[in-house]
Amino acid sequence: MRTAGLGAAALAATTGQAQSPKKPNVLVISVDDLNDWVGVLGGHPQAKTPNVDRLAQRGVAFRRAYCQAPACNPSRASVMTGIRPSTSGCYQNADVWRDAMPLAVTLPKHFMLHGYEVLGGGKTFHSTQNDAASWEYYFNPPGFLGPPERPVNGLNKGHFDWSPIEAEDADTADTMVAQWAADYVSQEHAKPFFLHCGLFRPHLPWYAPEKYFDQFPEAETLLPKYLEDDLADTPPSAKRSLSDHDAITSTNQWKKAVAAYLACIRYADENVGRVLDALDSGPNARDTIIVLWTDHGWHLGEKDHWRKFTLWERSCRVTMMMSAPGMAQDKLCDRTVELLDIYPTLSDLAGLPDRDELEGASLRPLLEDPEAPWDKPAITSSGADKTSVRTERWRYTKYPDGNELYDHDADPNEWTNLAGKPEHKDVERRLAALLPKNRSTKKVMNFRDLPEERKRLTELPPGRLRKSDPDNYVGLKPGPGR
Repeated sequence: MRTAGLGAAALAATTGQAQSPKKPNVLVISVDDLNDWVGVLGGHPQAKTPNVDRLAQRGVAFRRAYCQAPACNPSRASVMTGIRPSTSGCYQNADVWRDAMPLAVTLPKHFMLHGYEVLGGGKTFHSTQNDAASWEYYFNPPGFLGPPERPVNGLNKGHFDWSPIEAEDADTADTMVAQWAADYVSQEHAKPFFLHCGLFRPHLPWYAPEKYFDQFPEAETLLPKYLEDDLADTPPSAKRSLSDHDAITSTNQWKKAVAAYLACIRYADENVGRVLDALDSGPNARDTIIVLWTDHGWHLGEKDHWRKFTLWERSCRVTMMMSAPGMAQDKLCDRTVELLDIYPTLSDLAGLPDRDELEGASLRPLLEDPEAPWDKPAITSSGADKTSVRTERWRYTKYPDGNELYDHDADPNEWTNLAGKPEHKDVERRLAALLPKNRSTKKVMNFRDLPEERKRLTELPPGRLRKSDPDNYVGLKPGPGR
């Protein structure tokens, strides 16, 4: 057999027919504003996510996965560049991430540079700050459907609204994105592909077809765990506006809001299922890496807060899972991981060259053995002066006007702040040493100040399947090792 093998190799070499094996495809599914309310993570007992759960069964689901910023733009910018907000200075939704990281080679661009066909659709980067140079093709769905009269909930708080809508799934934006992705992954392609399918719901407003709302009757809806005076032991700057919670509770709509969020999660899950079904029915099922991630968590009344933007567990914990050929299946991993790890992991699994600037770590060891040794903490920042570190047991957060320390073994809801207690002095000191040093304080351009000629580099024009305009590459300097 050895001799025959050498002969075959020599023949292929002499006839010019030697071929490298095709690299694995990559399917990325991101879901906007989804916290840990999925079945496999147990975030809410009434969540219905059969499709996300079956994706977890074909790979590894991470039960301690965290974002690097509790807001859409900085979180997504960090995922897509592999660079921490504390390094880049991109902390807020209005920060122009490309101004903060002009040399960054994005995750999709990295794959494009190494022979992949790269496509995106829906919400990948933050909506106003897409990066046309990162895609060969992009699918932009039409606008979202909504009820004729808004707000339905009567709160008059912008897009903080919810309602069932009389519409078929096929007429909604997320289903259009999912169907576009499904059509592509169900077909055979000459080149390996990197496809990012970005779903908007459960981002506000919570509008989805009526059949999903029907699955979550208000009267039967369970509220999240809640403690009166939970904020009494937290630093002032840890808090965001409490007006959402006051508005919801004063109008007796807490259960309605929770039910609406669950309905939109169910709708998102159905779209995940559309993509997975198409992949499994086509020629790419066995050689495709799949990663599903969410950009941050979401409060639904815990600590009197709604939305994201905080450094508590509810806002920082995310849904993240991966499936890859030859890796573990149907496993849960309790190691502390970050969204930042996605870029180096996908590059590693696809056999692409490393990039020195990436600040995450490849999760390959945990995909092979979810119980493998791992001592890397997770870091989340909402500004240069507000940073949190999460280990398997502890969360420690440093604010300009105080600190927080929570023992998740004893206090998973973060109800008792242990910071400043003498018996935990050594723990605080050890965790504080894990926080990033020299956190960036540079001034980053605000999106409203971005010149129109540069906006064309970040905003993709409306349309369906579209090939990138070569002009979109103007002004983006090559990054290290490109």
